[in-house]
Amino acid sequence: MAATYEDHLQCSIIHGFSTRLTQEEAELLEKQSGILSVLPEMIYKLHTTHSPEFLGLGSSDFCCPCVCLLKRGLGPVPSTWKGTCEAGKNFNSSSCNRKLIGAQYFSKGYEAAFGPIDETMESKSPRDDDGHGTHTATTAAGSVVSGASLFGYAFGTARGMAPQARVAAYKVCWLGGCFSSDILAGMEKAVADGVNVISMSIGGGISDYNRDTVAIGAFRAVAQGILVSCSAGNSGPSPGSLTNVAPWITTVGAGTLDRDFPAYVSLGNGKNYSGISLYSGKPLSDSLVPLVYAGNVSNSTSGNLCMTGTLVPSQVAGKIVICDRGSNSRVQKGLVVKDSGALGMILANTELYGEELVADAHVLPTSTVGQRAADAIKNYAFTDPKPTATIASGGTKLGVEPSPVLAAFSSRGPNLVTPEVLKPDLIAPGSQHTGWMDRGSRGLAALIKGAHQDWSAAAIKSALMTTAYATYKNGENILDVATGQPSTPFDFGAGHVNPMAALDPGLVYDASVDDYLSFFCALNYTAADIKQITNEDFTCDSSKKYSLGDLNYPSFSVPLETASGKGGGAGVTSTVKYTRTLTNVGAPATYKLSMTSKTQSVKISVEPESLSFAKENEKKSYTVTFTATSMPSGTSSFAHLEWSDGKHVVGSPIAFSWT
Repeated sequence: MAATYEDHLQCSIIHGFSTRLTQEEAELLEKQSGILSVLPEMIYKLHTTHSPEFLGLGSSDFCCPCVCLLKRGLGPVPSTWKGTCEAGKNFNSSSCNRKLIGAQYFSKGYEAAFGPIDETMESKSPRDDDGHGTHTATTAAGSVVSGASLFGYAFGTARGMAPQARVAAYKVCWLGGCFSSDILAGMEKAVADGVNVISMSIGGGISDYNRDTVAIGAFRAVAQGILVSCSAGNSGPSPGSLTNVAPWITTVGAGTLDRDFPAYVSLGNGKNYSGISLYSGKPLSDSLVPLVYAGNVSNSTSGNLCMTGTLVPSQVAGKIVICDRGSNSRVQKGLVVKDSGALGMILANTELYGEELVADAHVLPTSTVGQRAADAIKNYAFTDPKPTATIASGGTKLGVEPSPVLAAFSSRGPNLVTPEVLKPDLIAPGSQHTGWMDRGSRGLAALIKGAHQDWSAAAIKSALMTTAYATYKNGENILDVATGQPSTPFDFGAGHVNPMAALDPGLVYDASVDDYLSFFCALNYTAADIKQITNEDFTCDSSKKYSLGDLNYPSFSVPLETASGKGGGAGVTSTVKYTRTLTNVGAPATYKLSMTSKTQSVKISVEPESLSFAKENEKKSYTVTFTATSMPSGTSSFAHLEWSDGKHVVGSPIAFSWT
């Protein structure tokens, strides 16, 4: 066996180059001596004033090393920083400062595929023309700004999760997408520059880890102590829709805040419905006006979608138009309605979107309504001989219950690459922000890193996961807005982030590169496969039995034998053992076990049931034995394991799936 990976660490994440090849040339090159792998270019997609208060970070008595300096401002740029501020169209080197300490762009892969960037359409520079990168950065680490609002909505003091953190921007996405070679180039430079956390709100398909360029780049970064956080994706609510599932990546889904922007619909039949909108222009009068369904006043078979040129102006002028959600953008529908002479729009969710509501800054009085309200409003419009309505804004509403709820668009598990690793890891505010959508955990990772600079990426992720919450005060699981039913760990992972608790988790599930090497061995990866990911020579020990269940992960996912599977059948049981190791990061204490389960098909035993820690950084291991009865394929159930010393609660979700 080769020496441990740490003996050979180098300050880079990839050793190679990008080039344009035919399929035949690529296959020939991969066969040459000295070539580790040839990976195809992949195109990835891009997937607030109240968030800190909702997360418990807004109180005046909150203090940690990276937040208590707010009134003192930011000091000089750290001398260890190696990054640069790259000039280009609409972006000068002077645009960088003590907050934005680096800004660069990467476009060679994109331009190799699509030709030179059209600078009449976008800036070939670090300038963010889209807004996505700006919001992800400011949500994570934005400085304090008082009197912030969006067109008068959500007024208050805006700040990021870690306002004292520095930001470096690496622009890798363009109008045609985000190319894997550019992403890797950006990650490479970020590591070389000396970042502590890499945040990527992008995603593509899923593949084996040794063929996943983002997973490879993330592994090289994590191996050098850098936490990598990625969005789970925006492809929910379909099961198995998530991306970025590598266990060394912190995979984050989206929840909502307890804030709403209501817009009320009043109908001529006296019925009232509540929707959502960020329209801030001249309001409609209280008087009712005629109401029409777009599909009935259109010159197109898809007129119900209010696409450009589909509405007949003479039939919509002076009226409120009901448009179905889908195909074109939500705000564009409003523009089409306004340009046709209408006074307002009701944006109706269809079955695909359910009750998920997204607040948009519309160009005319608008209310976006859930499917149930939409069906009722359309039924009225179809059956009343002279339907009428009006729309009124309700401003900004706080304290909305229940909250948080799981956003419908948030991608879901199970993990289709490695079912033994539960993904996503957790959820954080990612819906109904006053700007673009993001996941607050990125900034929280920086917050924890600032308070515990010696913690590894795995320890920080563990702190966020084991202190997360998955239930409301009444004990019910966080609701899924897509179904109106309780969600599961396949949807929210360990639960919703609780940053105050994560700063003092008591115990953590730490993991080193050696843990991931054993994970690769459990996947039966060859030495060549492992080298593709690690760029190091490592051979699995043929005399050692490796288990995916022994990866020191803060959650448990247990695939089980089905009644129809090999060895299955009525009454047949299977036994699976998982081992975990906890590291004490608090005071000496004894932790006792508690367990809850929603299934009687699996018996769970833990040995030992008590763990005593006498000093900081002491490690103790335990083993969980699952004895399961065969169940039909597609069955799933859940349990929860906790260790507590009376002050700290170190929780882990357990997911069972029979497939």
